[in-house]
Amino acid sequence: MTDRHPLDNVDAWRGPTASQAAGLTLAAARAVVEAVQREARAMGVAMSCAVVDSGDQLVAFERMDGADLVGITLARDKAFTALVNRMPTRDLAPIVQPGTEFYGYDSVAGGRTIVFAGGMPLERDGVLVGAVGVSGGDAAQDQRAVEAGLVALA
Repeated sequence: MTDRHPLDNVDAWRGPTASQAAGLTLAAARAVVEAVQREARAMGVAMSCAVVDSGDQLVAFERMDGADLVGITLARDKAFTALVNRMPTRDLAPIVQPGTEFYGYDSVAGGRTIVFAGGMPLERDGVLVGAVGVSGGDAAQDQRAVEAGLVALA
């Protein structure tokens, strides 16, 4: 008889998750959040930050003290939008204006599609591994913070 529990070596039979295999670990997601928060503090803005894996599953999220409650939803949806479109959310704004081919695109996915700055896809070696969304400041502040998060992933 052994004193070992059947789950003592759970990682041996479970293996890495899809996000870990692709390079988006919890540690990497936390590093992105921390970089966003450093930049937010430098700007004097309280922000929310969401990091999702390539399957749009939330890996890390933090709302800084004092950040607007709506930022929780906006940060998550910016990450979703950047992921499914494989592009920064700020790049959607010009192509969804009245009179353009994609006018009304913001209603896609039950209204989750965000067409202003603060969402960026996360790539490693040209492979999409997830996305990050930031909300709490104006468009320029959100973009500045999300770009700081990208640097932390590299």
